[in-house]
Amino acid sequence: MPRATRPAPVLLSSLPTVLSAAGYQRFWYWRGWRIRYWFHPGPEGVTVPPLLLIHGFGANLNQWRHNLPALSQVAPVYAIDLLGFGDAEKAATIYGAELWAAQVSDFIQAVIGQPVALVGHSLGALVALTATHNHPDWVRQLALLTLPLGADREDLVAGWVAALALRVESLVANPVLMRSLFALARRPSFLRRTLAGIYTVPERVDDELVNLFALPPCDRGAARTLCYLVRSRTDPSFSPSIKDMVATLTVPTLLLWGDQDRVVPVAQAQSLADLSPLLTTQILPGVGHCLYDETDADFNQRLLTWLKNDQQGS
Repeated sequence: MPRATRPAPVLLSSLPTVLSAAGYQRFWYWRGWRIRYWFHPGPEGVTVPPLLLIHGFGANLNQWRHNLPALSQVAPVYAIDLLGFGDAEKAATIYGAELWAAQVSDFIQAVIGQPVALVGHSLGALVALTATHNHPDWVRQLALLTLPLGADREDLVAGWVAALALRVESLVANPVLMRSLFALARRPSFLRRTLAGIYTVPERVDDELVNLFALPPCDRGAARTLCYLVRSRTDPSFSPSIKDMVATLTVPTLLLWGDQDRVVPVAQAQSLADLSPLLTTQILPGVGHCLYDETDADFNQRLLTWLKNDQQGS
């Protein structure tokens, strides 16, 4: 009797979403790995640099579903899936800020072809900061939406995978046990409860949001990749010193933080405020960890205002 074949996973890029209607999705191959990105050329005659948005841990470029269409009315906009997340390949490799920063830097040079304004959320903010530190000539402005300061569990495993990572670490990331836990963690009911604990605006936790977190873990190799991610996160080389990178900033940088952040406490923003004269900090009242999504119109306006004002002042 022939063995039943496993159905191919559904890719986020194949779904009819706001993003699929508002821009273009493509695949780019980096070091032999498949990477998905979204882009829109923006209006003609723009004076701001292209924007490149980088998602947080466990998320993907679809997290910007309420931002990319609006931002693209003002500037060229790109968003990318980090290796191991979203529709990017679930690579069996050692992960870390330097690897993802190299991916971002190579993408800017190979695909965009000119310096950008980098925007990163949580882990994506760490990646954006690292890429800027390593290749400042390719970044004109930098926006960090919360910035995890260390290897603390709650800082670097923001998102749906947090509870799972705790269990995995206690089991030394055993692949056999991992598969059972992974099957539980990708259930929509589990994801919905986890996201509801992160978001301060309950109505944002809709079916589309849950689906964009639920589909990528169904990809081939996703459970194995999560093992690599958990192991990599505990390595001292996972990230360069964040405070050292902030202290040596060479580009204008905006730090946005929600004062109701339940994942990365807003108190961490205070330890960064005086490290660089190029850093502008804004604390958003009544907003949580996913500030870009919880109050998207306010976030979009803040970001565009800062980008334009900084351009005029430079």
